[in-house]
Amino acid sequence: MHIETLLTFCDVVELGSLSRAAQQHRVTQSAVSQQLRALEQRYGRQLIERAPRTAARPTAAGQLLYEGVKPLLASLLELERKVRDRPATIEGKVRVATVYSVGLHTLPPALKRFLTRHPDVSVRLEYRRTDQIYEACSSGELDFGIVALPARRARLLVTPLGEDEMVLVLPPGHPLARQRRVHLRALHGLPFVAFDRDIPTRRWLDKALRQQRASVNPVMELDNIETIKRSVEAGLGISILPGQACQNEVRARTLVTRPLEPGPLRRAIVAIRRRGRELSPAAQALLDSFAADLR
Repeated sequence: MHIETLLTFCDVVELGSLSRAAQQHRVTQSAVSQQLRALEQRYGRQLIERAPRTAARPTAAGQLLYEGVKPLLASLLELERKVRDRPATIEGKVRVATVYSVGLHTLPPALKRFLTRHPDVSVRLEYRRTDQIYEACSSGELDFGIVALPARRARLLVTPLGEDEMVLVLPPGHPLARQRRVHLRALHGLPFVAFDRDIPTRRWLDKALRQQRASVNPVMELDNIETIKRSVEAGLGISILPGQACQNEVRARTLVTRPLEPGPLRRAIVAIRRRGRELSPAAQALLDSFAADLR
C-alpha cells in the first residue's frame, strides 16, 4: 500500500470532495478515483459514499480507517522530516587519515577553522601511508581519507580538494639557488633526496623528470617529508617538495625554494571514501569545509 494513497484518502474525507483532493495533490480526479478503488479492493469494503452533487462522505468502514490511519500518517511524516532535515547543531565523531605531506602543513589551518565553527565535533586525524589509507577507506574503517595524486579504485569515490605546487628545495648556498626559476633538466646527475619508490609522489616526479630527460642521483629514499627536509638542510642533496611544507624553513633561512620549469608543477589533493557509504552530518560538514578552504 502506498503512503500517497492513504494521504489522498484522508484528504477526500477531510475536504469532502474528490475534485478538491485531486487539486491538493495536483493529480486528476480520475487518479483519485483509482486510488480509492484500490483501497476498497484491498479491504473488500466501500470506504467513500459517492453520489452526484453531494459531498464525498466516509462509510462506517471508511471512518474507522480514517481515524486509525490519520495519526499514523502524522507520525510517519514527522519522522520523514526529521530524517531529511540536517541537525541545527553539527556534532559527533569523525575519523580521517591523511598522508604526512598534506596533514602536517596543509590541513591544520583548515581543521582549526572548522573546529572553531563546530566545537561539538571531535575529529580523529591520523597520519598513514597512501596504501594504508586506501585500504582503510575501502574497508570502511575511516569516514574518509586525504591523499595526493589519486589512483582510480572502483570501490572509492574521489572528491577534489585542491593542489600543491611542488618546488625545488635546496640548502642555502647551493649554486642553483642563484637562479629565480630552475628547469628540471638542470637537476640531471645531482644528488637527490627522494620519496620512497612506492609513494605516488615519487612515481609522479620520476615521470616528470624522465619527460625532461633529467636523471637525478637518489642518495636517500625516505617516506617522511620532515626527514627529507632535514637531509637537505644537512647538505646531503636537493629535493622536490610541496612549497607550503617548507615555509617555516624558508623563513628561518635553513632552506631555499625555487619554482620549477616547465611549470608550475602541481599535484592534486583529494578526499577518498568508500562508494555507497553515506557520511554522517559531521563528516560531510568536515569534507565540505576542507573542499572550500583548500581550493
